Amino acid sequence: MSNSINSRSTNTVSPSEYAKFDPETIHQKLNTSLSRPQLNSDGSIRHFLGVEGLNKAQLQAIIAKAETFFDDNGQLINSPELDGCTVMNLFFEPSTRTRTTFEVAEKRLGANVLNIDIERSSAKKGESLRDTLWNLQAMTADIFVVRHSASGAAHFMATEVTPNIAIINGGDGWHAHPTQAMLDMLTIHREAPRPFEELSVAIIGDIKHSRVARSDISALQTLGVKDIRVVAPRTLLPKGIERFGVQVYEDMNSCVTDCDVIMGLRIQNERIGSPLLASSSEYYKHYGITPERVALAKPDALVMHPGPMNRGVEIASSVADGAQSVILKQVNNGIAIRMAVLALAMQGQRAHQASGK
Repeated sequence: MSNSINSRSTNTVSPSEYAKFDPETIHQKLNTSLSRPQLNSDGSIRHFLGVEGLNKAQLQAIIAKAETFFDDNGQLINSPELDGCTVMNLFFEPSTRTRTTFEVAEKRLGANVLNIDIERSSAKKGESLRDTLWNLQAMTADIFVVRHSASGAAHFMATEVTPNIAIINGGDGWHAHPTQAMLDMLTIHREAPRPFEELSVAIIGDIKHSRVARSDISALQTLGVKDIRVVAPRTLLPKGIERFGVQVYEDMNSCVTDCDVIMGLRIQNERIGSPLLASSSEYYKHYGITPERVALAKPDALVMHPGPMNRGVEIASSVADGAQSVILKQVNNGIAIRMAVLALAMQGQRAHQASGK
């Protein structure tokens, strides 16, 4: 399958045009082009397709909504905001962690939850994506949570196929993983000792193929982070990434020095031993998150990872399980963030339908 879907919503500005702009202009143009399919005229969310297209106040509103799902002791609470709604989880590629946390979030909101088995669905028998979605829509679905290997799949569904069903992007190709980005932002908001505007954030790993990195960089910029650093083997860095307002480092030690947040990324096993990456031991030697490297960051720096982790490749076990690690808190925060975007998107979709537009 192709790794992209052509649609009007994702191709407003061509890559060649972006080369003409400075980083701030690029960020603004991305936000403008990607806001249209996600928002109602009053700025409320009716689909959650990407953090691109949402402004600072809208990202802060998602974080604030997620905070309402914690009690005074920091424990998650239930809320019947999706009582009577039907949520269908459509995962066209495998994912245990994301699908499970979405399902927990949906049930905590009181929704009727259906996990559609794509491996045994009509899509595997040759049915088109449009027909699959239209048939599911006819079964009175209210929300589709979608993960797809094609970049732009969620935008395509929201704009071309089922615009009156709230679409939540659970990850599409190399393009975006917006709920992961927002759970990372919630974790930083809750755990970092300084506001976003004062933070230095280092992102380490396979930037080129990571939808998490793309979404995190965009969310950090929107929330006011000025110092975003990336480091990776040259084979795992996208060309021209500097245009998007990040500082590229060649040396891991320099990248993490005096930073507030260290974000590791997963290295997929198929990259190891390929022309992209010689070996896991070589990667760990130069880019592993080790105690010695964490010690170069600020004393209260956070260590984050989207999971699943490759211990001894991306991160040392002593760091992953150490006092500065917030990795398990990211998992818990993921439930709250997914509850927030589900509730907000359903609220926005209902408002859109009531307006008759």
